Formats: sequence, structure tokens, C-alpha cells
Amino acid sequence: MARVPPTTGPVDPVAQAELDRQVSAHGRVTNMKRTLAHSPESLTALMTWYPLRDAVAGFLGPRATTLFAHAVSTETDCLVCSTFFRRVLIDAGEDPDRLVLDDREAALVAYGLALTRDNSFVPDAVYDRVAAFLTPPQMVALTAFGAMMIATNVFNNAVGVDLDEYLQSYRRPRSVK
Repeated sequence: MARVPPTTGPVDPVAQAELDRQVSAHGRVTNMKRTLAHSPESLTALMTWYPLRDAVAGFLGPRATTLFAHAVSTETDCLVCSTFFRRVLIDAGEDPDRLVLDDREAALVAYGLALTRDNSFVPDAVYDRVAAFLTPPQMVALTAFGAMMIATNVFNNAVGVDLDEYLQSYRRPRSVK
């Protein structure tokens, strides 16, 4: 249950403009975005995720970008974001629990996981595997994208953003113990 409920009524004009932009671009406003709308500055800041994701997808490609973001979100145990990326993978015909990765994708996933572990200390071997095929500007963009993904995950987890209804069927099945 959400610690901070999504906005339901009128919001600050800056937040409303961003929410309107999100509907225009994506066809919906998620629980996370409506929760962020309580603070226009917070909404604006975290919505910079989109241009950063687009920049990273420009040099990695959409699948590798999704794999990276999925790894970050799964490792932070963010129900909202990990389920969102499960949906993208499932809708592309993949099984997110049995991904087949090439060496490049495996390096990106390992880097995403490392960003979320041990206070974001990335071992040299993990960093070097990705840096071997990216330029320094691309490494900066990828790392900033990972940090933005972590920030989004922390926000969702801390305020308890509820999973959107459209994502319910994509939720990872709970393992039976």
C-alpha cells in the first residue's frame, strides 16, 4: 500500500504540464508519476529519465537498454520498475526469467547489477568489460542512466508506489518456499 498516495485532484501547473506531456507521449500517467506530481520539481527531475534512456538506446539499442534497466530494477527489488521492464521483455516475446544474453548484453547486465550493490562500487573487471565497447561519453551516459534508474527505484520503494493495474499480469510470480 502506498505511503504517499498518487495525486487525484488539481496539481501545480508545472506538474500538470508534465503529466499532460506524459499522457501525450505515452498514453497514460502511472502511479509513480502521479505520486511525483506532489512535487513538481521531483516530477520534472525524474522525468529526465526519458531523454537519457533515449540517448543510451541510441548507442546500445532498445533491447540492451531494457536489459540494463531491468537488471538495475530487479536488483533494487523495485516492484514497479522491474515489472515495467518485464512487460517490455514479455511483449517482445522474451522470458525475463530465462534471458539469452550475448557477451555484450551479459556485460551490461553485470554492470547494472554492480551499480546497485556494495554502495555502487563497480569492480574494475565489470567496468572494463563494458568500457571495452563503449566510448567515455557513452560510459558517462550509461552510468548516469543507471543512477537515474536507481533513483526511480529508490523513490518507488521508499514511498511504496502501488503497481499500476496495467502491469499486474506481468508481475513476477512469487516463488513457493
